[in-house]
Amino acid sequence: MTSESRLKYFPISFFAIIMGLIGLYLVLEKAAVILNFESGPLVFLLYFIVLLFLVLTIAYIIKMILYFEAVRKELAHPIRLSFFPAFSISIILFSIAFLDINETLSKYLFVIGVTLHFLATIYILSQWVRQTKFEIGHFNPGWFIPVVGNILIPISGIYLFSPELSWFFYSIGIVFWMILFTIFIYRVVFHHPMPSKLIPTFFILIAPPAIGFISYVKLTGSIDSFSKILYYMGLFLLIFLAAQFKMFAAVKFYLSSWAYSFPVAAISLATALMYQQTGLAFFNTLFFCLLALLTIFVVLLAIYTIKAAVKGEICVKED
Repeated sequence: MTSESRLKYFPISFFAIIMGLIGLYLVLEKAAVILNFESGPLVFLLYFIVLLFLVLTIAYIIKMILYFEAVRKELAHPIRLSFFPAFSISIILFSIAFLDINETLSKYLFVIGVTLHFLATIYILSQWVRQTKFEIGHFNPGWFIPVVGNILIPISGIYLFSPELSWFFYSIGIVFWMILFTIFIYRVVFHHPMPSKLIPTFFILIAPPAIGFISYVKLTGSIDSFSKILYYMGLFLLIFLAAQFKMFAAVKFYLSSWAYSFPVAAISLATALMYQQTGLAFFNTLFFCLLALLTIFVVLLAIYTIKAAVKGEICVKED
């Protein structure tokens, strides 16, 4: 397959890699704070992620110019459509990552990311409402991605703009999370199992309650009963999915396997916040265990991604 044809099949889901890498950066930064280590050197990891993001963005823009029909088909696809907000979520995550480094840059990134994500949310919800082709069998945890983006917004938004703006987006995210989670349970219990390629996306279930917990604490300034419900739901989902180890181990590597990374980063950050708020040693120990797990995930995913790229198994025509 030529490089041109590979570009035609360059998937929007590539930006899930950026989400996972920024998640790792944020967790490492939090670990440095807890251990009172100098976090300065970590900025080089952040700059590397920025560079990778720019490379992927340029590649997808070229695809849009040369193969617009292929992009249009992705936008109409019941599964790939939900991965488009991974781009805007990445920008929002950069806003969070740069908040303590350059607040002005963080603010610009926030405005760009939130604007794009809000437009994506409206567009995707409109597609769900007006479409005539989607069926319950198409539903998978990837549909949560637009929701996760809205729940993320208060993490940096509470410092950059009016709290009311953050509450607006938080409300969208938390309500649609509950709706989509209900649909997910119905889907997996009463319909055929999901294709193996989508099995890794089960980990996405962890992200909304974990991020929802972090954002809620940022908005309210303290931990209360509702925030604990969110955190412990995210922790339970992690434990539940870990108990399905054999199911995940039987799935070969796909680009969708990067879905393992960001949700684990989310529950890691939520656990660090629980430790900082409660001072309980249990959460400190759990945080570093999750950091180790996340690091292993990201290293293995990076290795498998490079191997798949070398073998020509990525950017190929799919059904």
